[in-house]
This record gives sequence, structure tokens and C-alpha cells, in this order.
Amino acid sequence: MPTPQKTLIDLEKKFWQSMVNQDTDTALAMLSEPSLMVSSHGAMKFDHAAYRKMAEQGNMVVTSFELSDVEVVFPNDAMAIVTYRVKQDVAPRGESKATQQVMNDSSTWVKHGSGWQCVMHTETPAEAAPTKH
Repeated sequence: MPTPQKTLIDLEKKFWQSMVNQDTDTALAMLSEPSLMVSSHGAMKFDHAAYRKMAEQGNMVVTSFELSDVEVVFPNDAMAIVTYRVKQDVAPRGESKATQQVMNDSSTWVKHGSGWQCVMHTETPAEAAPTKH
């Protein structure tokens, strides 16, 4: 049986893979309703219909991802916070030329029955390592 930490890391990877696969239904099954997100586009609250519109009609798509430096903390038995660095390739919808981005992300997951749902996600561009003077 996987450890609780591995379960949450696997869920985070499954969500990312659902974006790469453009599998909106899988992503929706993992999202609380409503959910929150904070990104370079600002803070937003969205329901499943709004997520479907973003995922299926948004200008950019995720074409690949790689998670690293993953940490999982359980403030209590029904909540988990996952932080990590993600190297993601994004491309304009319908195009193949992708741009790589490195972001620092966090997700807050809450336990519902026997499963987990993501209720909050943040992403912040990772800054280049500071230059030593």
C-alpha cells in the first residue's frame, strides 16, 4: 500500500498528466467545487464549468512536465499541502512549438470520503539563481 505522501504525489502527477492528455474529465474528478488558483494571471475562484472552459478553450496547453523537489505536509488527516518545482512545456493551442517554463507550485488537497480533491493551486515563476558577486 502506498504511503500517504506517495498517494498525494501520484495525484499531483495524475492531474498534470490530465492536462498534457487534454483529459478534462479526469482533472474535474480531482477538483473540489469551487476551487481556487493563484498565478501570474491573478487570483481566481472557479467551478467545474469554468475549469472545463479554461482547459478546452484556453490559449495555451501544457505539452509535458517534470516535477522535482516535491514535499508533502499533512496539517491534519483530511488536508495535504504539496509543494514542488515543475519544468513545464507550454504551447499555443494547435501549435507544436513549445516554450519551457520553470515554476514553483503548491496544491492544497482535502480528503472527501476515501479520496482526495484539490481545492487550491498556486504557481509562481521560478527566478534564475542569484548571481554571486
